[in-house]
Amino acid sequence: MTTPPHAPSAPATPRPAEGYAGDVTPQLAWQWVQAGQAVLVDVRSDAEREWVGQVPGAVPVAWKQWPAMALNADFDARMRAAVPAGGRAVLLCRSGVRSIAAARRATELGITAYNILEGFEGDADAQGQRGKRGGWRFHGLPWRQG
Repeated sequence: MTTPPHAPSAPATPRPAEGYAGDVTPQLAWQWVQAGQAVLVDVRSDAEREWVGQVPGAVPVAWKQWPAMALNADFDARMRAAVPAGGRAVLLCRSGVRSIAAARRATELGITAYNILEGFEGDADAQGQRGKRGGWRFHGLPWRQG
């Protein structure tokens, strides 16, 4: 897979973080997943994955569910089922905010958890639109809609 010309080069190591294993770029997360070194867990709501897009092979474990955005009561059990004992998880949300909270919780469960920086859609631009300033899709990583 080639890097789009508009995408900056990605750090090859995680950035330290408080309360979880660290922050990784989308590119590094994908490298780990492809190498079998991590499980990709998509913590966005079911609605977001269905309407906005999803990463093939990602394990869906919502942190919060739409429309009320209430915490997912099954999060702990689903995370434990998704990540083998001693395994590593990379967590993806829309912009890289909810995945921090989910990574902290996963760490409390004994899972080595990393937040994927920029999330699936990246930060909003001056017009309030996502997908133009970073994120999984912006970097040309695999995804599909519907």
